Amino acid sequence: MADYCLVPTMGDPHPTSIETKGLSRKVDEEEKVHIPESSMAGFSFRKLWAFTGPGFLMSIAYLDPGNIESDLQSGTTARYKLLWVLMSATILGLVMQRLSARLGVVTGLHLADMCYHQYRKAPRLFVWLMMEVAIIGSDMQEVIGTSIAIYLLSNKMIPLWIGVLITVIDTLSFLMLDKYGLRKLELVFGVFIFIMALSFGYEFAIVQPNIKDMAKGLVTPWCSNCQESALLQAVGIIGAIIMPHNLYLHSGLVKTREVDRTKKHKLQEANYYFFIESAIALFVSFVINVCIVSIFAHGLYDKTNSDVLEICTKNNNTYSDIFTNDTTLIEVDIYKGGVFLGCQFGIGAMYIWAIGILAAGQSSTMTGCYAGQFVMEGFLNLQWSRWKRVGFTRLVAIAPTFYVAFFSNINDLTGMNDLLNAVMSLQLPFATLPVIAFTSNPKIMGEFTNGLANTLITIILSAIIISINIYFVIHHTITNFTYNLTLIIGVIGYSTIYLLMCAYLTLHLIISMLDDGSMLRKNPFIIRFIGPQIGNTFSKHQQTNSSQPRVKKMLCLHVLTLTYLYIHFLKHITCSKIKTSTKKDPETLAAKMT
Repeated sequence: MADYCLVPTMGDPHPTSIETKGLSRKVDEEEKVHIPESSMAGFSFRKLWAFTGPGFLMSIAYLDPGNIESDLQSGTTARYKLLWVLMSATILGLVMQRLSARLGVVTGLHLADMCYHQYRKAPRLFVWLMMEVAIIGSDMQEVIGTSIAIYLLSNKMIPLWIGVLITVIDTLSFLMLDKYGLRKLELVFGVFIFIMALSFGYEFAIVQPNIKDMAKGLVTPWCSNCQESALLQAVGIIGAIIMPHNLYLHSGLVKTREVDRTKKHKLQEANYYFFIESAIALFVSFVINVCIVSIFAHGLYDKTNSDVLEICTKNNNTYSDIFTNDTTLIEVDIYKGGVFLGCQFGIGAMYIWAIGILAAGQSSTMTGCYAGQFVMEGFLNLQWSRWKRVGFTRLVAIAPTFYVAFFSNINDLTGMNDLLNAVMSLQLPFATLPVIAFTSNPKIMGEFTNGLANTLITIILSAIIISINIYFVIHHTITNFTYNLTLIIGVIGYSTIYLLMCAYLTLHLIISMLDDGSMLRKNPFIIRFIGPQIGNTFSKHQQTNSSQPRVKKMLCLHVLTLTYLYIHFLKHITCSKIKTSTKKDPETLAAKMT
């Protein structure tokens, strides 16, 4: 029996039944993880284990090839001085992921579903397109990372363009793994994370970075004597860490647990354990990211191309031709970083690095497929089969990547990561603003609405991050801008629409936090253009399993309400008569009752 939830629709101020959806296999119908009951009060490791899974799948986005490249570039550019930025971005990511998970737990709907029911059609479709762009951009980074890993592991025998084509196999591997059950699939993702931890942990052990300098970089919120490139790299870390589509992913993944949403204490329990699990998962990803930054902070900081070329030539490394013999500071990427490790610490270090990159690319590809499924199902209120969805995103991602890999060299392929990080940074408002708006709306979250302090902190932090990312994109655009009339008109047009959509989401967020009696919420302009559904009661956190038409449901609801009022009225009258009779003749009344 499918799960249903009372949800306000776009044009209807009354609730209507909408079937909720889970993963690509409709886990609400087929598979949910049972949460064991515990006779003991307090923390339970059995329950934590039952809730473990969604947070680790979410954390893989913090370890994709784009993040890894951002990590090694920050270490090469600013040594350990930007570790505090990495830590701050991870903490902010945990705060936003917590809100996303709470939305899914309390309402039974994921973030894209909620956007469908809360936003007008035009902004909703625009937000959907931006999320598709973010998913495709992330998928391109994963294709790039996977193809480079294959190129290194094959000792140049498999060209990059063939490596790009091989990533099509990811489609088949994802579909095959998804058939073995949810918990087994989550275990596979855990194995991927374990492989990354072993791979990058091994590199950290052989490089042996300075622990004291690492600790200083983590606690010193400044970058003294840093050049502009280091500051831009700090912005790049933030843009790479916080992935917009990851918020949509997490809100859908938490629905795979069997939570009774009619009971407040069960919702509190689910939110509690999901937060602990997310914190553990992001801590693991943070440690891995710190290791990557430190490896290259120790090995490549302040090194020139000629310095690295000398090391590779001395050790007779066959990849030494990628480094030029000049005194300019080296610009590193995941390919050059792996080659350097092979030159400095032996060819085995390069292969181990490639295995870690391969694990990062494969795992993030699968979570990207899940995110794409949630986004398309929610925003368009439709469901594609798994192979259609995966095939669509993979073909769109492979086409431009294959073109660059076939007609250009590997340096052009890895250089695409910077552009893709900038593109995904632009999409960040279309994930953070909705999740803050919905979790701050008492009509949606009820007793689990964000507190004032929590709301203000998330809004301020999000505004800072969004402003920094916009500055980064503007700087990148000005630096690499080609003066073409058609391009200029296109940029101006897109920028105008982009800012209007951000203004719409911001206004929607403000109204979501207001009371029903506020003048702004009753304003005719707001009702017409922002949406009347903001003030509607959501669902009282209750779900039913009925498939009757809406008219019959509403009729039953009215009948039950009238029955309740009638019984309450009779009870009130009876109690009044009893009290009156007791005062007049308590002995007679007692005898009658006996």
